[in-house]
Amino acid sequence: MTPPAVQATADTLFEPARQPTMYFIGVTTGRSSIMKVFPRWAEHLGLDRVVIRGIDCRWHDDPAVYRHVVAFLKGDELSRGALVTTHKIDLLDACRDLFDDFDAYAELLGEVSGISKSGKKLVGHAKDPITSGLALEAFLPEGHWEQTGAEALVLGAGGSSLAVTCYLMDERHGANRPAAIHVTNRSAPRLEEMQRIHRQIGCPVPIHYHHCPSPEQNNAVLARVKPRSVVMNATGLGKDAPGSPLTSAARFPDDGYAWDFNYRGDLLFLEQARAQQGERRLHVEDGWVYFLHGWTRVIAEVFHVDIPTHGPTFDELSRIAATTRAA
Repeated sequence: MTPPAVQATADTLFEPARQPTMYFIGVTTGRSSIMKVFPRWAEHLGLDRVVIRGIDCRWHDDPAVYRHVVAFLKGDELSRGALVTTHKIDLLDACRDLFDDFDAYAELLGEVSGISKSGKKLVGHAKDPITSGLALEAFLPEGHWEQTGAEALVLGAGGSSLAVTCYLMDERHGANRPAAIHVTNRSAPRLEEMQRIHRQIGCPVPIHYHHCPSPEQNNAVLARVKPRSVVMNATGLGKDAPGSPLTSAARFPDDGYAWDFNYRGDLLFLEQARAQQGERRLHVEDGWVYFLHGWTRVIAEVFHVDIPTHGPTFDELSRIAATTRAA
């Protein structure tokens, strides 16, 4: 049986793990499908006696809370690692000195989506540029950007947004990159930090940063994108908090793609897109495949096992997860 999630504070007394344990650091972790999926995946992968446990932190929590959580993970022998969502940037900002090593994306993006151990070293990973790309490739036709001249609109400028823009900008795609990338966010500092990192990377794709404190302002940016463009909800609204970054008056691009990074919650963004699906010939996608890739990549790091990103093994893990989703 999966233990209940712990609400973290700077004074929470965490119980030492009694068996190999992976943690899920989020906001409402007990509602996630992973709590049903993980035990079945672990059995299928031959991971003996491993369990998962949720640790809930508030949005933009006190740095002392993040430090308390990471210090516990680092010092507890049977706590093997964690997947981090929502808090990827804030956690690293608060805990950088507690880590012994980072992968290249974690260093570049200033975030961690996964935590693992290598011997006694605590390692931070940023997997989202990989997992968001795998999820996007699962539904977007091959050569889409080059063939259509479409743009990408990313609503939100947090860790997931930064990751997906890095994937879209990657030079390995050659000419198959968006004609332009638009990013909106309610607060300016996140946009400024994203712009700094983009300048550091360098990219020939035009990127436009829009400070949009209100959903109506997001609507206005959306109205400017070209037909066949991809619109992404990377805000967390609809999952960690109710609502959508858009209003019901928003108009999606003709023949476009509406992708919500969330797969659970009130999913208002998806509801808004589906209301226009027939009229606008939209392809509407939730965050389920993103969820699958996000978790399997981090599980592979935490338990040092090989998990393919496609083929029979991944298909079977997808099938197992789907049975819990339907339950």
